[in-house]
This record gives sequence, structure tokens and C-alpha cells, in this order.
Amino acid sequence: MIQVLLLLALAQPPPNCSGEAARHVATANARAEALNLSGASDAFFTAAAIGCADADVAAHFIRGLLAAREAYRFGGSPESLEPVKQAIVGLETRGAKDRGIPEVWRFLLQAAAAAAQSERDEMALLLEHAIQLEVIQLEAGERRIPGVTAHELAGDLFLQVHRYDDARRAYARAAARLGVTPRVRLGYARTAARLKEIPGACLEYRALLSWWGARAEAPPEIVEARAFVGRPACQRPASQR
Repeated sequence: MIQVLLLLALAQPPPNCSGEAARHVATANARAEALNLSGASDAFFTAAAIGCADADVAAHFIRGLLAAREAYRFGGSPESLEPVKQAIVGLETRGAKDRGIPEVWRFLLQAAAAAAQSERDEMALLLEHAIQLEVIQLEAGERRIPGVTAHELAGDLFLQVHRYDDARRAYARAAARLGVTPRVRLGYARTAARLKEIPGACLEYRALLSWWGARAEAPPEIVEARAFVGRPACQRPASQR
């Protein structure tokens, strides 16, 4: 039931977005689905500039999320996390009026900031709270602008902090709720690769490439998949790996 509600929600434009703004939101959605969160953020900001307030919230969330991923490279230093904090403040301001999706995204950014600092237990608690809030919103038929869901991001963050078994469970939970999205497929592939489960990683990366097809301008994730399946280990029959 929740999966059906999610699909219906993603099919609907935000209520205050129409015309040209709605077209930019559609572009952002397509880019997010194609694993291009940076491009999605740009399109959301464009939609926001011509009157779509919900797109503005989504843009700041994705920008904050990308900043948190970058901050991980710097050990989650205060300076590297400043853009994340700014995004959280923006979501808190919006959340004071709307206790729905902006609140979910606020907890997700807090979880991403905790992951950047390798605060694994705090991250796990924040993720679980965000997931429960997301489920409530979906059950209520909440319309939302997709980018990356709490269910998917849980797997990404557990993977980031090297909790591979937790990452696998998170992706399985996401698959049960949302179906096997490209982001979940990528998560399965990366988790298998980290655990040295080469046949499984080859299988999942191939499935991701099959979904991508012949589209141009491949994002880094697709380049990663092509490189992995090009390894000799992925060329041998499964019985020989």
C-alpha cells in the first residue's frame, strides 16, 4: 500500500507549482532518478526562482545533502559542515509552518552530518526517526518532490560509514517500501563490492547498466558500474569466480 501511495505522490506536481515551474520540477525529478542530484538541485532552484516554494525546499535539501557528503572527506569539520547547517536552518524555518516533508528532510540532513563525523549511533537514530516520519507522510498521501528518500538514504549513509550489513538491510527495507529503484540497485551493487561478493556485485552493476541503457552523459555512478563489470572477474562464468 505504501509503495502505491509513493508512486501516486511522485506523479503529482507540488500544488503551488504550475506552468514553467512545473516543467523545471519535472526536469529535476528526471535528473534525480538518473542519479544526478547536483543537476536536480539546479533545476529545483530554477523552479523556485519562478514561484515554486516547494522546489526551493527540495533544492536546499539536496544541496545540503551533497555538502554533507563532501564534508565526510574532511572528517566533518565545522567549516565543511557549515552549508549543511544553513540548509537545516532553512528547513527548520519551513518546518515551523509545514510539519511534513521538510521535517523529514531536516532529520536526514542531521543524519548526513552525523555520518560525516562518523557518529554512527546518532546517525542511525536520526535515520530511523526520518524513516518513520516518511512512512507517516506517505500513508497520509503527502505529495512530495523526490530527490532521494529516507529509506534510500539510510542505505547510502550506512554504506558511507562502513556498516555494510546495516546498509544491506536498509536497502532491502527500501526495496520493500519503494521497489528496487536505481538508487537501491546501486546500493546493492556497492554493498556487495565492499563485502567482496564479486558475483553479486557484477549482477547488480549489470542490472544498473541495463536500466541506464544507451543514454548519454553518464553520471559517475554509471561510469563506476561500467568499470566494475569490465573487470576480468565479471567476465568469467559465475562458477569460476
